[in-house]
Amino acid sequence: MAAAGNGFEEALSRVLGEQRLARIRQVKVGIAGAGGLGSNCALFLVRSGFKRLRIVDCDTVDYSNLNRQFYFAAQVGRRKVDALKENLLLVNPGLEIEAVHARIDAGNVKEIFACCDAVVEAFDRPEAKKLLVEAYLDTPKLLVAASGLAGWGRSEGIRIRRIRDNFYLVGDLVSGVGPDLPPLAPGVCTAAAKQADVVLSYFLGEDDHAASGGTDRR
Repeated sequence: MAAAGNGFEEALSRVLGEQRLARIRQVKVGIAGAGGLGSNCALFLVRSGFKRLRIVDCDTVDYSNLNRQFYFAAQVGRRKVDALKENLLLVNPGLEIEAVHARIDAGNVKEIFACCDAVVEAFDRPEAKKLLVEAYLDTPKLLVAASGLAGWGRSEGIRIRRIRDNFYLVGDLVSGVGPDLPPLAPGVCTAAAKQADVVLSYFLGEDDHAASGGTDRR
C-alpha cells in the first residue's frame, strides 16, 4: 500500500494500482553514475514508483552539467549524489536513497551493487561501462546499459535492445560524444527514460507492458 500521509504515493497508486506499486517498491535499483543518464534515470524511476535506490558517483555538480543533468545552479560545487538525493526527495519524501560518493573501480565494482536487484550503467567513459557490464553480466541482476545518445535530431534511433534475458542496451550504438555531437538534454533524457522503462517493464512483468516483445524496441 501507499505510505500513509504520502500524497505522491497515494496519487501514483490510483494511476498504477496498489498491487503494481507494492511490487516495484520492493525493488532496489543501483545507479552507476549520477550525470546525464543517471540523474535523469533516477528521476524517472522515482516518478514511476521505485523507492529504494543506491546511487554511486564521485563527481561534483558543475555549470556544464546543467544543460542535461537533474541539478540546479544553486547546487554547483556540491557532491552529485547528495544534490541528487535532495532533488529526488522533493518528488517523494519517503524514498530510501543510499547516496555513495565513491569512484567505481576494479577493486569495488562487484561489491558496490551486491545488495541491488537491478543495476543501471550510466557512465560517460567506455572503459567504465565495460568494467561494470563485465562485473554484472553473468549475475541474476537486471543490467541496463547505454551507448550512443549524443547530438540532436537522432532520438528515433535510440532503441532498446535485449542482449540477454537480463541484459538490455539502450542507444543508437553509434553517436558517441564529440566536438560535433555534444551531449544535449533531448538525446540524454530519451535514453535515460528508456533505461527507466526497461527497469519498470522488467519488474512489472511482460504482461504489464504492451510495448514489450522482440529483441529491439524503439
